Amino acid sequence: MKKLILDLDTGVDDALAISYALGSPEVELIGITGTYGNVLLDQGVRNALAITDLLGHPEVKVYKGLPHSSTTDSFEVLDISAFIHGENGIGDVDIPDSPRQPEIESAVDFIIDAVKAYGKDLIYVPTGPMTNIAAALKKAPEIKDEIGNIVLMGGALTVPGNCNACMEANISQDPEAANELFHSGAPVTMVGLDVTLRTLLTYKETQQWRDLGTKAGSFLADMTDFYIKAYETTSPHLGGCGLHDPLAVAVAIDPSLVTLLPLNMKVDLEGPTRGRTIGDETRLSEPADTTKAAVQVDVPRFLNEFMTRITNLAKASE
Repeated sequence: MKKLILDLDTGVDDALAISYALGSPEVELIGITGTYGNVLLDQGVRNALAITDLLGHPEVKVYKGLPHSSTTDSFEVLDISAFIHGENGIGDVDIPDSPRQPEIESAVDFIIDAVKAYGKDLIYVPTGPMTNIAAALKKAPEIKDEIGNIVLMGGALTVPGNCNACMEANISQDPEAANELFHSGAPVTMVGLDVTLRTLLTYKETQQWRDLGTKAGSFLADMTDFYIKAYETTSPHLGGCGLHDPLAVAVAIDPSLVTLLPLNMKVDLEGPTRGRTIGDETRLSEPADTTKAAVQVDVPRFLNEFMTRITNLAKASE
């Protein structure tokens, strides 16, 4: 069985990514590494501990990562992030604090140790900024050849960004780290807005969770309804909320859900296009052996698997 690490800034879609992973029999979620973005690091770690408890999986360990980007000294949550995910990151829904604490080991060291332990059987899915994985690769460059796959949620190749015309939010938090990842030689699959904005959830689906009558079902429904309502303001043309982070987990488990374009990629670091994810013109003639971008997605199959897995988990949790 494949081993999975989720690297999360635990907001609403990160919580759904945890749920998808825990509801997937093909993988074992061996740890969550915390980062910043939708919320501050400590809030995200708190959320990850509380959510795994609520979903009946207190065995999942949580590790604290780096609290800010590789090029800054601090981080503050943007107003738009709080609007979309709530002040607490999970739709302002209250769930009990976990009695557990995050692990003593740092997220960066845990990533390296896990690669050493599991090698090609390890899948790493970052759904926030790439700060932790970039730091791990800097500390132990050899893991690029040892890890099974890195499937990131972030970027936009064929569609506009969601921060500006070309920049996606996760990449915007630490463009330098994402650029380092793309150039590292590690196996990287980018699951960006090109595909995640086609996978939409509506109040019809969340009602199915509420109808379960379980604490987990009610939490997932209330939290996701908050998210959908935010989308009605920010992206009314979509008609639902994007399942960004869960899709990255799904692709990590089953790459056949998407059409992948082999492409040596880079992140623009200067000028008006800072944060843009695009093909690297200096490597166009080199084989694209390690980096791929998802450009199409089997929406019906993914949505069916998403609802089936998470609904069964929420039903069994309580």
